[in-house]
Amino acid sequence: MPKHIASGLKYLAAVKLREQGYFQKDIAKKLGMDRSTVSHYLNGRNLSWSSIEVAESITSCCNHDFLYLTYSLTGDVDNTRTIVGILVEQKFRAVVGDTCIGCGVCVDVCLMDNISVVDLKCQIDSEGCCGCLDCQTNCPTNSIQILEVQSPNK
Repeated sequence: MPKHIASGLKYLAAVKLREQGYFQKDIAKKLGMDRSTVSHYLNGRNLSWSSIEVAESITSCCNHDFLYLTYSLTGDVDNTRTIVGILVEQKFRAVVGDTCIGCGVCVDVCLMDNISVVDLKCQIDSEGCCGCLDCQTNCPTNSIQILEVQSPNK
C-alpha cells in the first residue's frame, strides 16, 4: 500500500508539472519515472483513485508532516525533495540572525538539503525551503526564522 500512495504523490506532482507546461519526458526525468508511466498517470490509468485521495490528504498536512510522510512512503530522499518541492505551494523566506554560531545543527536536520554553513553562519536557500521549520525548531540559539512569503493575490 505505501508504494500505491507514493504513486499517488507522483501522480499529483506529474499533474502539477503538466499544468506548468512541462512535457512528459521532462516530467519523467524530474520524477525518476519512465515516460509511459507518466503518460498513464496523466491519462488517468494504472492508478487507484483511493491512492490519489490518500496522497491529497498527505499534501494537506502541515509541511513538516507532509515532508516526513512523503519520505517514509518513498524511502528516497531525492525523490522526496522533488515531490515536496513541486507540491508545496507556499513560498518561504529564511532569516538568519546574528546570534547564529554556525554549529551546523540546522544543516543536519534539513531533509531538503537546503542549508550550508559559510563563515560560521548558516546560509539557507529560501527557494528550496519547504517550510517544515525543522531548522528553526532545532536551532540552539533561536537564530533562524522561517517566514511565509505572501503572494500579491492574498
